[in-house]
Amino acid sequence: MSELLIEEATLDEAVAELSTLHDWLRWTTSQFASSGIFFGHGTDNAWDEAVSLLLPALSLPIDAPKELMHARLTSTEKNRLAGLIAERINDFTPVPYLTNIAWFANMPFYVDERVLIPRSPFAELINNRFTPWLEEPESVSRILDLCTGSGCIAIALAQAFDEAQVDAVDISYEALEVADINITDYQLSDRVLPIQSDVFSGVPGQKYDLIVANPPYVDAEDMADLPREFHHEPELGLASGHDGLDVTRTILSDAAEHLTDNGLLFVEVGNSMVHMDALYPGAAFEWVEFEQGGLGVFVISKKQLVAYFAD
Repeated sequence: MSELLIEEATLDEAVAELSTLHDWLRWTTSQFASSGIFFGHGTDNAWDEAVSLLLPALSLPIDAPKELMHARLTSTEKNRLAGLIAERINDFTPVPYLTNIAWFANMPFYVDERVLIPRSPFAELINNRFTPWLEEPESVSRILDLCTGSGCIAIALAQAFDEAQVDAVDISYEALEVADINITDYQLSDRVLPIQSDVFSGVPGQKYDLIVANPPYVDAEDMADLPREFHHEPELGLASGHDGLDVTRTILSDAAEHLTDNGLLFVEVGNSMVHMDALYPGAAFEWVEFEQGGLGVFVISKKQLVAYFAD
């Protein structure tokens, strides 16, 4: 679909003629649908994209009562919405960066362009406490979240395993600043620790019952074809070499040293899963099947890692 920018005259007309929130939602949906923007940062259609932008911008919940749909907006509010709509269409800025809100595991998190926008299928695994692979969830006392970004996975892990300590590591100091905002907001500073680390470099000698890794995994071909929206995200959190597995190689080679005897490693590699069999022939990766959509996450135990890399 061709990209259509929204002109200032069109925005001025909307500010002058649209009155209610319902008017703005309908008009914004039409603009998004005809503009050629990419949906993929929390929504998959123009209506949901409009809702996720307009309601938070007005400090309203996404599930605001229907009665509010017919509330009239002030000129200041309408001009603010027009500006955000222009940024979304003309600059291809993802909605979560415009509202500074992204949802993961049914929880809201602060995000900005220092971190990736959460969209991992790990949410389903966390909500299910990693069953059936994790036979005794209550026995988990230490968890490592590799490449934590906004901290959303680490925080969700801390909520699901309320007796566990979670180390949230990232190579980016800027990302850790955002993670710290979210850790503080959720009042989890006593159990979730942000640590600057290039994979395992910042946690020498530490062992964990569970390691969850959502590293950069976009290969060179996919990086070249990404919609413009993704170029607002930090490349450090996306690109990982020609096959998308540069960071995953390091994780797999060193993870056994950081797992307890019965520890488990879960890693998300997305579309780069197509390269895994050739890179690790015969490895005991079990690929997770998700009920709510998503792919490219495997699980392997410490014992399986030791056996494979010992051969």
